[in-house]
Amino acid sequence: MKRLIFTLSIAFTATFLYANTYQDTTKRPVDSTTKKDFDFSLDYSLPNHNHTYHRSYYPKWSIGITFSRFDLGYATLIDNGSFTLSPQNQFLRYNQAKTSNVGFDLIQAGVRLSNNFKIYLSGGIDWTHIRLRENITILPNQPVLKYRPDSIAYSKNRFSSTYLRIPLSFDFRTRANPGGRWFHFVFGPEGGFLLDGRVKQISQENGKQKVDDTYHYATFRYGAFGRVGYGIFGLFAKYYFNDMFENSPQQAGLKNFSFGLMVGF
Repeated sequence: MKRLIFTLSIAFTATFLYANTYQDTTKRPVDSTTKKDFDFSLDYSLPNHNHTYHRSYYPKWSIGITFSRFDLGYATLIDNGSFTLSPQNQFLRYNQAKTSNVGFDLIQAGVRLSNNFKIYLSGGIDWTHIRLRENITILPNQPVLKYRPDSIAYSKNRFSSTYLRIPLSFDFRTRANPGGRWFHFVFGPEGGFLLDGRVKQISQENGKQKVDDTYHYATFRYGAFGRVGYGIFGLFAKYYFNDMFENSPQQAGLKNFSFGLMVGF
């Protein structure tokens, strides 16, 4: 319920900002005599009334703080090309309906080369939450990824990772309709640096417990993503080419694939 309320709040806020931005920019006069090829804003999502906008002068550079590309979807483990976990990874069996990927971008720099094409590099935070089915505890500070079977029935047993994500986006958009909205087709590579790993457990016996550790999650991950949508809403998919875990031979070939809904191009 908390996640649903948070998601609806983000969607409402993004819709409101988009509506205000479009209404304001359609009324702003265009100065066709002054050329400016660099555009800086403290908030990329909000209009800056001191800017001069040009419809026909490219490239247009921009850099600033943003809150965009909010992802909410499912995370899926792929074990050496299979959606079925191998015997040595059965302890990672998970509830697909409660295994999620959440992320958003906070900073962005890019260049618009035409009205229909833009390239930008952004940075943000990305979480993967694996809801484990087994009553186990993933152990911290181990030479390889290890777990301990427990006699406790956990109401929640979540194994998570947090990454700094750095995607490079190639954004193609169609011509705007009369309402000022476009279809977007976005793809590109993405890198990520591990910030932390966490085991969160809730049980009647021990209450709520949280333990932070790297848990052998890959220090750096790299992959590719795709996004498609209309207006501010869309779909996303992300696949990481390297293994989820490092220095843990039993988990070799275990990779991460995520897909779902997004708000804010």
